[in-house]
Amino acid sequence: MAAMAALQSSMAGLSLSSKSFLGQLLPPITLPSLLPGKSTEKQCPIVMRLKRWERKECKPNSLPILHKMHVKLGDTVQVISGRERGKVGEITKIFKHNSTVIVKDLNLKTKHVKSREEGEPGQIIKIEGPIHSSNVMLYSKDQKVASRVGHKVLDNGKKVRYLIKTGEIIDSSENWKKLKEATKKSEEAAAAAA
Repeated sequence: MAAMAALQSSMAGLSLSSKSFLGQLLPPITLPSLLPGKSTEKQCPIVMRLKRWERKECKPNSLPILHKMHVKLGDTVQVISGRERGKVGEITKIFKHNSTVIVKDLNLKTKHVKSREEGEPGQIIKIEGPIHSSNVMLYSKDQKVASRVGHKVLDNGKKVRYLIKTGEIIDSSENWKKLKEATKKSEEAAAAAA
C-alpha cells in the first residue's frame, strides 16, 4: 500500500507536455541515409487492379491515369487494323484508362447470359467489344477518306479538330447538337423500356 502511494506521488510530480516524454525533451528524429548523396525515399508506381491478368498505372491518389485520345464520342471512324479492317462506324463509348473505344455494330462478341428468373431461358447475345484507339482513324463521310487529326485555332479563339487530308472541321456546333439529341433520344427509349 505504501509503495503504491509513493509511486502515485512521484508520477504526479512529473510534468508532461506534447514535446516531452516523462518531463524530458525529445530530440528530433533523423534517419541516416544509406548511401551518401541519394535519398532513401523511393517513388514506386501505384498500380490499380482491374482484372487478374491486367494492371493499370495509377496516380498517387489511386485514380487511374487517363490517356488523351484523338477521337471523341460521336466521331465517325474507320478501323485500320484487325479483323474489322476497312469498316466504318460511329463511336458510342470511350474508355480513357486503357485507350479503347466501342464502335457501333463492329467487333461483335458472343456473350452467354444466364436466366435471371425461374422459368426464363438463358440467351446468347452479341455485344460490341472494345477496339484500341490506335486502331481507328477519323473518317470523312463526304469524301469517303480516312485521315489523321490536326488541331487549329479559329478566328473566334476556339480550338477545334480537323481532318488533315480534307481540311474538314470535326468539332462544329452542329455535330454537338446532333450528338446531344441522339443521346437524349436513347435515354428516353431506355426509360420507356424499363
